[in-house]
Amino acid sequence: MDFSSIGIILVGSTFGLILRIFIQNNFKKSIGFEIQNTSIINFLSSFFLGILVALNFINNEILLLFYSGFLGCFSTFSSFIYQLFILFKKRQFIRLFFHYIEVIILSFLFFYLGYFLIYFF
Repeated sequence: MDFSSIGIILVGSTFGLILRIFIQNNFKKSIGFEIQNTSIINFLSSFFLGILVALNFINNEILLLFYSGFLGCFSTFSSFIYQLFILFKKRQFIRLFFHYIEVIILSFLFFYLGYFLIYFF
């Protein structure tokens, strides 16, 4: 990997991190039930990934910028796993199950929505 590739990943990851911190600090929402900020970020990153897959970039710099850089720092898989661990540790197995299902299913639906909007329109 050369220095230009590293620079491209750094630029993408900087913007991904800034957006993630902004959302985590400003978008705590409740719509009949509480949605975790990390879930919102996972849904958005899945949506963005669906759009990028539908656009089918061939350019290596764009792939590094968005896939490895931006989405790599924006998505919060480790935070999702940590939330599951905390629920497991508190023995809240039903909440753990529903949180897992919520994030996996809704993330897939957001991915498909992003893909569908670009690919079919």
